[in-house]
Amino acid sequence: QVQLVESGGGLVQPGGSLRLSCAASGRIFSDNFMGWYRQAPGKQRELVAGITSSGNTNYADFVKGRFTISRRNARNTVYLLMNSLKPQDTAVYYCRGLGPGGDYWGQGTQVTVSS
Repeated sequence: QVQLVESGGGLVQPGGSLRLSCAASGRIFSDNFMGWYRQAPGKQRELVAGITSSGNTNYADFVKGRFTISRRNARNTVYLLMNSLKPQDTAVYYCRGLGPGGDYWGQGTQVTVSS
């Protein structure tokens, strides 16, 4: 069974940093696009950052220069390093794996940016 499990969320003060991790099981990782999405209360889910199997990355404009996505295929893990966090970054962050085998989502991890 394919699973994506996020971790690393929590409460952080404005200007702080967090690193999210997404561990993938099964044969969905190395050939898949992996992405981080977020959903704030009352808002639609939106793409934050994505990385292809070859390592090409893309970022939403609202996180460029602050967030960095990376992957370690040997560990079946994708990361999201979040710096200079703002209160408006508060949301549930989801990991997604998309490829020939299907479209998979994790359960989400809460990130709260507040003083």
